[in-house]
Amino acid sequence: MIGQKNINSFFTPVSKKRSASEACAGADGCNGETTPVKRTRQSEEEDESQKVVSPPLSPEQLDRIERNKAAALQKLAARYAPEGVGESWRQELLAQFTKPYFVKLTSFTSEERKRYTVYPPPHQVFTWTQMCNIRDVKVVILGQDPYHGPNQAHGLCFSVQKPVPPPPSLKNMYKELQTDIEGFVHPGHGDLTGWAKQGVLLLNAVLTVRAHNANSHKDQGWEQFTDSVVFWLNKNLDGLVFMLWGAYAQKKGIGINRKRHRVLQTVHPSPLSAHRGFFGCRHFSKTNSYLQDLGKEPIDWKAL
Repeated sequence: MIGQKNINSFFTPVSKKRSASEACAGADGCNGETTPVKRTRQSEEEDESQKVVSPPLSPEQLDRIERNKAAALQKLAARYAPEGVGESWRQELLAQFTKPYFVKLTSFTSEERKRYTVYPPPHQVFTWTQMCNIRDVKVVILGQDPYHGPNQAHGLCFSVQKPVPPPPSLKNMYKELQTDIEGFVHPGHGDLTGWAKQGVLLLNAVLTVRAHNANSHKDQGWEQFTDSVVFWLNKNLDGLVFMLWGAYAQKKGIGINRKRHRVLQTVHPSPLSAHRGFFGCRHFSKTNSYLQDLGKEPIDWKAL
């Protein structure tokens, strides 16, 4: 509500007498001087006329800016990215490497290696980023924790290095493949590098473990990092197949866009649960059918 004083002021008669300065202010000019109003308009026009309009950047300049950005990112990546991270993955995940949680995680794993045997060795923690470009991923299989025995874990979930025999869960995966994929035979080893090179991301939720101590590096930050990997793939790629085996993997993949990607779920291939739905799930052939429908090259599951 407007105050009484203000209301009254609207109706207060204007004095008929004006000072000389007021009179001049209302006229076009006084003694040859420009009025304040006119000066303001002139100054605005002058300011407008004096403004410098920058010409648009040339293609060469834009290219130089992009190259400088790329060089700056390379320097940051070299400083903060851990050992063994593939170049394309390093560029896209750089923001994670500089966050406080990852710095703390790096310190934790470093101290663990000083005191205990930790698997896999440092140069194999990020094997999953070395197999293919981040944008060439077609299939994602989520695991939980690396194998904690000697010479087993090498940075790919469910996979073990030669000549270590396949662990029980992988044996059951091979059994399902023998009934699902025509011509598949047990390869006689447990190294799944052949799949990874074709764009099958074999990603554990936790990437390191203390020897003979399962889940010993749980809740130290790896889960947040691998969640960011799944988030990036979900957001930036199209038509991926996510194989979520068991409650843990299914919980980790809860945010996957089902309209954008194909999600295949069943129980874990462990001997404790495989008979409750893993056998007969036909996830491997279903994956290939989906990829072919999208015009993508199917996975040669026999190439191991």
